[in-house]
Amino acid sequence: MKPEDFHLLEPLRVILGDVPWSFLLEILLRVLFLYGLLVLSMRLMGKRMGAQLSRNEMAALVSLAAAIGVPIQAPDRGLVAPLCIAAIIVIGQRLISRATLRSKNFEELSQDDIAIMVENGCLNLDKLKEAVVPQEGIFAQLRSKSITHLGQVKRLYMEANGNFTLLPQEPPQPGLSLIPDWDEEFRQEYPVAPDTFACNRCGNLSNSKQTPSTACPRCGNTRWVQAITSKPE
Repeated sequence: MKPEDFHLLEPLRVILGDVPWSFLLEILLRVLFLYGLLVLSMRLMGKRMGAQLSRNEMAALVSLAAAIGVPIQAPDRGLVAPLCIAAIIVIGQRLISRATLRSKNFEELSQDDIAIMVENGCLNLDKLKEAVVPQEGIFAQLRSKSITHLGQVKRLYMEANGNFTLLPQEPPQPGLSLIPDWDEEFRQEYPVAPDTFACNRCGNLSNSKQTPSTACPRCGNTRWVQAITSKPE
């Protein structure tokens, strides 16, 4: 549009843009075609595209969305280009899927690997740092699974797709409380483990008659709190 053709808040231009009304009819056909193309492409890339997506699958889906966005709105853009882009994405995604089945190393390189976030009631701080997940993020995940202290956790895995898998500790051992400090009334419902303290950073346990004065051997933290146990049944 030339500057002299622009008029501020021109109703017809604001509503319709710089295309004739007849383009709205063509949009219906374009949307039907591109919607079918998107559904077919996702179908050809497998059932995973309808579930929690991995990095590669998310990139493929975003690329498909970007490819079909412009032809829907621009009358001067044809439908062959998004069709070619979709074909390349589908073929590439299927080749990646086959390669991940054949090579464990390629799978870890392209999809990432499983990480242990909590091991035997203690946070694996190196893995949290590597995955850029804060301590409170792990606590929130555990609370959503009705876990109130780290002693109830045998393993917490962070899957390659970002999901969390919990394996409970049987029987539970004392552990660092996951209940927020400000919820004092609820914290008091859980009995304190006698002569047992937990590192406030990683959850490592120490048996002592009084609060330890030494640093945690796992993480070097110097703050200790009393560990708690599960409610008696």
